[in-house]
This record gives sequence, structure tokens and C-alpha cells, in this order.
Amino acid sequence: MIKITKKAALPKKQEAVIQVIAIILSLACAGIVILAMGYDPLEAYYRIVEGSVGSTMRIEQTITKAIPLIIVSMGILVAFKMKFWNIGGEGQIMMGAFGAALVALNFPDTLPAPIMILCMMAASILCGAIWAFIPAFFKARFGTNETIFTLMLNYIAIKFVTYLQFGPWKDPNSGGFPKIETFSQNAQLPDFLGTHSGWIVAILSVAFLYVYINYTKKGYEISVVGESLETARYAGMNIKAIIISAMLVSGGLCGLAGMIQISAVERTLTYSISAGYGFTAIITAWLGRLSPPIVMIVCILFAMLLQGGAYIQVAMSIPSSVADMIQGVILFFVLGSEFFMQYKISFMKRPGSKKEVA
Repeated sequence: MIKITKKAALPKKQEAVIQVIAIILSLACAGIVILAMGYDPLEAYYRIVEGSVGSTMRIEQTITKAIPLIIVSMGILVAFKMKFWNIGGEGQIMMGAFGAALVALNFPDTLPAPIMILCMMAASILCGAIWAFIPAFFKARFGTNETIFTLMLNYIAIKFVTYLQFGPWKDPNSGGFPKIETFSQNAQLPDFLGTHSGWIVAILSVAFLYVYINYTKKGYEISVVGESLETARYAGMNIKAIIISAMLVSGGLCGLAGMIQISAVERTLTYSISAGYGFTAIITAWLGRLSPPIVMIVCILFAMLLQGGAYIQVAMSIPSSVADMIQGVILFFVLGSEFFMQYKISFMKRPGSKKEVA
């Protein structure tokens, strides 16, 4: 028989060793598969690094991928810290992008760029927060399952923006192509130090969340609710208000990422703007152990993996499925290491036996 028991908290050094071993094993396992398919695994890994940081342009592309991932991960982190399983990052990104686009397409082109950008940010945060408020309210009021609720809202948001793109917001000058009008220059986020200035917003979001979680009353309440609902009730905390306020912050940050994407990258609104960042952020938030600085580092490394995976498809003529497989194997092992850091597996000789082999 197999017995699984909870471990006591491991020292940080021991956790780091387990994670390093997991990464080495993942590279070895993926390497065997790559070799079996007729490719050189060492060259593939070298090309991944080269493709992500091998030139100024590739570094810029890596940063561009890391920016929305960092911001969305911060939003997901807030909810997860409270053990509210917000799987709705995709929808919140989409609705934030919708709010920003609503401002960009309707405010005058003569409006100064700083004011336009700030208005777009405010609208994106508001729309993302409203979209997150819906499942938070039903969770707090009726105890609904937030995982299913937030997941279903993703599809509603995506289909809503798809309707706008193919319907009322379709650019009449696009020659029949389902495209929303490109934003005016004052609605486009400017570049700074070689890439778009969204990286400043990403760093500020990490700093804000670090202070919010560790040095504010609201952040402390979120942590207490996440650790124990009974403790929070005993301390007289308003759990319903904490759930709603935390989700407003979570959705607002995800919505802000949507604004960054449409203003700095796409220059218009499109139904594919979320690009899977809402789901990827779930992984990066967990890998970073819900610590804002560590999550930021994980997001950068993951962005390198995404950019390098795209590069090896061209450099080595490797199918996209192989590049995705490499990413999946690495994530499987690294996430699997979390289990062994938190649980202990014991084997009993036979049913009813008191002797165990750890």
C-alpha cells in the first residue's frame, strides 16, 4: 500500500536542490525524446538560449513576451494567495483590452498621449475588475465554485470581443477583412530603452503587489483567509469583503495586461489578444511560490522558453509540436517537484501491516 503524508516545511536550500534536480531530469528526459526523433538535444537547448537572448532583437522579443505574463501572474497571485482559484485571467485580460479599446476608439485623436494612455489604463483596470467581481460576488454570497465560474467567463469575454471584431466594430476600410481600426498614435504606448514601456508597468506591478501583500492590512487579511478560514472568522474578519476586494485587484491587474497588449503590441483590439497568458500565469504563479519577486523571475525564464521554442522551429526545422513538448516536459518535472517538497510517500508491506518502508 502507498501512504501519502504532508511534510513539514523544508529549508529553502533543500527546496532549491529539489527544483534543480527536477530541471536536470526534465532536460534529460526531453533530450532522450529529441534524440529519438533524430535531432541533437544539446544543439536544441543551445538554440533555445540563443533564440531568447542571442541578440538585441531577440532579447526585446523575450521581454515583450514576459511583460504581460508578469502582470497577469501578479493578478493571479493575489487570488491564489487567498485560495480563490481564479482561472479567468483570459477573460479579464480580454475585458481589460475591451475597456482600453473603448477609450482609444472614441476619445479624440487630439487628446495628449499621456492623458489618453492613463484613461486607457483606468478603463482596462475597471473592466478587468468588474469581470472578476462577478464570480467573487457569487462566491462570497452563494458559495459557488469559482473555478468553473471564472473559466466559463473566459469564453463569454472572448466571444463578445469576437462579435465586436466581426460585427459593429469592424473597420469599414479593411476591405472586408474582420479587423478593428488601428489605434491613433496618441493611444499607442511609446517605446523606452529599446522596447515598449510596458516593462515599467510590469516592474511597478511587482513592487505594488509585494508591498500590498506584505505591508498592508488588506494583504495580511488575504494571507490569513488563505491559510485558514476559521482563523479569519475567529479574528472577526469580513471574509466576503476580503474575497471581493482581492478579486478586484486580481481582475484589475489582468485587465491592465490587456491594455498593454493592444496599445503596445497589436495597436488594435483582436479576439486573440490574451494569447494564453491567463492560463500560463497560473503555472508561473505556482512555480514562483506566490512570491512577487520570484514570480517575476519565473516569468522571465518562461518567456525565454517561449521565445527560444519558437526560434528552434526555424533554426533547426523542428516541428512546433517538438518545441511544445520540450516546454511541457520541463513544466511537468518542475511542477512535479512541488509534490515531493510538500508530501512524503511511504510504502507498507501489505494491508494491515504496521511496518513501513519510507
